[in-house]
Amino acid sequence: SATIDVERFSKHFNQAPIIEVSGRTFPVEVRYRPLALNENESYSDKNNDFQPIIDAIDELSTESAGDILVFLTGEREIRDLADTLNKLDLRHTDILPLYARLSTAEQNRIFQPHTKRRIVLATNVAETSLTVPGIKYVIDPGLARISRYSYRTKVQRLPIEPISQASANQRKGRCGRTSDGICIRLYDEQDFLSRPEFTDPEILRTNLASVILQMTSLGLGDIAAFPFVEAPDSKYIRDGIRLLEELGAIHTKHNRYHLTEIGKTLAQLPIDPRLARMLFEAKRLGCTKEIMIITAALSIQDPRERPFDKQQASDEKHRRFVDKDSDFISLINLWNYIKEQQNILSGNQFRRLCQKEFLNYLRIREWQDVYTQIRQTIKQLAFPINSNTADYRSLHISLLSGLLSHVGMKELEKHEYIGARNIKFAIFPNSALFKNQPKWCIASELVETSRLWGRVVAKIEAEWIEPIAKHLVKYSYNEPRWSKKQGTTIANEKVTLFGLPIVASRIVNYSKIDPVLSRSLFIRHALVEGDWFTRHQFYKKNQKLISEVEDLEHKSRRQNILIDDDELFDFYDKRIDKSVISSKHFDTWWKQKQKSDPDFLSVEKKMLIKQSAELVNLNDFPDFWHQGNLKLALSYQFDIGHNRDGVTIKIPLNLLNQIKNRGFDWQVPGFRKDLIIALIKSLPKSLRRNLVPAPNYADAFLRRAISTGQSLLESLETEFHKMTGVKITTEDWQLDQIPDYLKITFSIVDNNNKEIASSKDLILLKEQLKNEIQQALSSLTTQKTVQIEQNDLTDWTFDLLPSVYEETHKNYTIKAYPAIIDNQNSVSIKLIDNQYEQQRLTKLGLRRLLILNIPSPIKYLHEKLPNKSKLSLYFNAFGTVLSLIDDCIACAVDYLIEKNNQIIQNRDNYQSLLNYTKGNINETVVDIAKQVESILVLYNNINKKLKGRIDLSLAFSLSDIKKQLDHLVYKGFVAKSGYKRLPDINRYLSAIEKRIEKLMVNFTKDKQSLNIIETVEKQYVTWVNSLPENSKSQEEVINIRWMIEELRVNLFAQQLGTPYPISAKRIEQQIDKVKSEL
Repeated sequence: SATIDVERFSKHFNQAPIIEVSGRTFPVEVRYRPLALNENESYSDKNNDFQPIIDAIDELSTESAGDILVFLTGEREIRDLADTLNKLDLRHTDILPLYARLSTAEQNRIFQPHTKRRIVLATNVAETSLTVPGIKYVIDPGLARISRYSYRTKVQRLPIEPISQASANQRKGRCGRTSDGICIRLYDEQDFLSRPEFTDPEILRTNLASVILQMTSLGLGDIAAFPFVEAPDSKYIRDGIRLLEELGAIHTKHNRYHLTEIGKTLAQLPIDPRLARMLFEAKRLGCTKEIMIITAALSIQDPRERPFDKQQASDEKHRRFVDKDSDFISLINLWNYIKEQQNILSGNQFRRLCQKEFLNYLRIREWQDVYTQIRQTIKQLAFPINSNTADYRSLHISLLSGLLSHVGMKELEKHEYIGARNIKFAIFPNSALFKNQPKWCIASELVETSRLWGRVVAKIEAEWIEPIAKHLVKYSYNEPRWSKKQGTTIANEKVTLFGLPIVASRIVNYSKIDPVLSRSLFIRHALVEGDWFTRHQFYKKNQKLISEVEDLEHKSRRQNILIDDDELFDFYDKRIDKSVISSKHFDTWWKQKQKSDPDFLSVEKKMLIKQSAELVNLNDFPDFWHQGNLKLALSYQFDIGHNRDGVTIKIPLNLLNQIKNRGFDWQVPGFRKDLIIALIKSLPKSLRRNLVPAPNYADAFLRRAISTGQSLLESLETEFHKMTGVKITTEDWQLDQIPDYLKITFSIVDNNNKEIASSKDLILLKEQLKNEIQQALSSLTTQKTVQIEQNDLTDWTFDLLPSVYEETHKNYTIKAYPAIIDNQNSVSIKLIDNQYEQQRLTKLGLRRLLILNIPSPIKYLHEKLPNKSKLSLYFNAFGTVLSLIDDCIACAVDYLIEKNNQIIQNRDNYQSLLNYTKGNINETVVDIAKQVESILVLYNNINKKLKGRIDLSLAFSLSDIKKQLDHLVYKGFVAKSGYKRLPDINRYLSAIEKRIEKLMVNFTKDKQSLNIIETVEKQYVTWVNSLPENSKSQEEVINIRWMIEELRVNLFAQQLGTPYPISAKRIEQQIDKVKSEL
């Protein structure tokens, strides 16, 4: 052969003689027409045209007649050039393509007689494989696709490369077979001479796995030491060995390679090792029949033809065989169809069928011949052949066993797969899976042309890979962690095959993988941190002692009392056996150990406390808060920034109405000094500098302070004044600057100890939970409670109305206060949460019950009241005369109840009061009406004086008078003010008249007095607004309001006199007094 390096062969075989038998050839003229082309650039890529080839054809057209053979790199280039030449409409010229995948009929056109000139466009198939008759001219671009295996990417590549001198001469010889010829080379002579003399032999550019397998089977020794004519590179040898290791065919022993049982079987099968491995696995999975068909098909060229001009028709014929998930099953479908047709058709009929349906008859015969050879070998190896159809999973796991490095994982949002060792490939367009691409696939081969393509592809599941590739997969672990549920260390395991994550993440038991770390995590998380399920008594005792020390830390707000976790870890680490790496291991070990030494793992409390820890007085941090007979649980939390940092008092909802607001501001003894220091620091600088250093003054206060019932702030103000002479007022304390942990948190819980609400403001909590408190009291379920609460009462039909109701519940006594509730047309009896509200509501309810049961005094009033008084009542500014009379009646009933001076708790008391009221109501209402008439006359006179134009200098004073009038006389003022206050209101109105008279003469003095009133009123209003709703209506609070009215009389109409000495200072003192009592 012209392409064999005979000199190398002769030298290899000890200078063997060479006998050369040359074929008959004619002289060939070589013309060089060089072009500036890149090494890997084809002529169709050069400016997107074939002008250099067309120019060469034009040049040869001037020569004598003869066919032209043009060498090109591939099918696509041939088609593109054919299209270009056909468009040129060359006269008396046929354009004929020639390449391996061409149908038999199209190939046969080359050999048919012809009259026109032919231009044959061929791949290097026309270089050595066949001789095209009648060729007189050759156009040689000097390039070809050379099959080369890449040991780096493990891919069979088909790169375009410059051909060797021997191949160029072979091409040149194609035009000198029958006559003189001309060869135009599209490169220069220097380029030709610089090329290698011969093409690399195939052993230097293919995978050597099959060669190594057979050599190892034959015992030919180390392949690297074998005397090849031209030895392959060691890198290719190592790559072939790696493939055999991938297939499980060889293993290393004493630095030599030996065949495994799989390898011994593979060596006996006359096919590629990958295909042989599929058959071996098929034996195990019971799908030998199908795998024999597939491996035979993969050993030959695809029998399905796809003529360029009949692509759609051929695709239509072949579509019936397509399986949407597997090109391998498509081959089985085609095989079954062929066998079926051969059984019913004669030989010639079958040939015609193949031609009609675009099937290559010779390749089908070749397919069947290879199948027969495989089947014969299989029988010799005693492989069972299944009679039933194999399932998809078994079939493709068998295929997978030989294609482990041809697995692909689809990239998201890309029509591309990541393969072994991070290569990227795409599914070949003629695959059934090209459009609907699965997440995971295998390809029978990976071939690089314009890009890397996967051919003959099938869908697989990732979970199939690991069992068949145990010897190849790599395991990596991350996030080892303790699992309380499993009682051991777990981790996320990642399984990869050649870099592909076939298992992205799964949780596995890590204890056997890293027993040292697992033991450490077990001790730290289970024994030290308590994150495990256990009933061991030693551990319960240890944890109880630890909790006691932790409570001490929370109470004292110190984190340096309990020993560090590391010290506790060391305690267990020194005692527990090294084999213990999980809860299960521990249970087994401890079961035996505790028999001989049950206290082996028990700790002592003193061991848990650091030697450097300061002593803490537990009496300063009580577990309960006592208020009267109530005992409330305390808890402590040391967690800066948390809303429960500090002390929390747990209060059952049923007891919330009994809890007094006083006392909590003093804090527990252990926090009291810190609280006082913080309060001192909150003072303005002008006051604070008198109390430096703050800790010393805090200590001094705590030594002097005596429980007097005062609030902490009042006590501080008193004692600091004694110490320094500096007066501090309530407004001076900046309570918002006090750290939250020094403010007690109140946690309100239901009967199930579940928290309902919490706050540091007890008054706010009571207000927010008012309805809940009422519901809780109403839901008491004893028989006694049911008898107390009643509705729709119009008379005293019940026996006793107790002042307080008590019921024991969970070691504490619930108190509620029965009250008579005014419902306008009736009354009801309800349990109320506090005494003040009980008294207020019962007063109104008792009034309503009496009014419902006494004759109306209106007729008597009409008879006894003078006409002038009647007119005043009729023309009041606060509604109808009837509503005013009702107000007078209500006031009269209230007065008679008070005058009767009885505690009304039973039916006899009530009846006595009712009789008394009936006997005195008429005269009392007339008396009240006359007083109201006098008040209304004064009120109207004052209003007249305030009308009209006023001097701007008097505006503030007159505005104050109007405001005072609105507070004295309004709708409902009679009953609300009460019988005893009516003369006072008359006097207050007279004082207003005197003030107006003086105001017109000397408004300056009025302004000075007004400033005093405004200061006192502001202080009073601010204080009242801060009170809970049920405290605002208490008599002590309301009386201060009347004291302010007396101060007005004293300032603006002193001649009218006051019932007691009055001044702004006395009012301030009374506010402080009432404030401390509430």
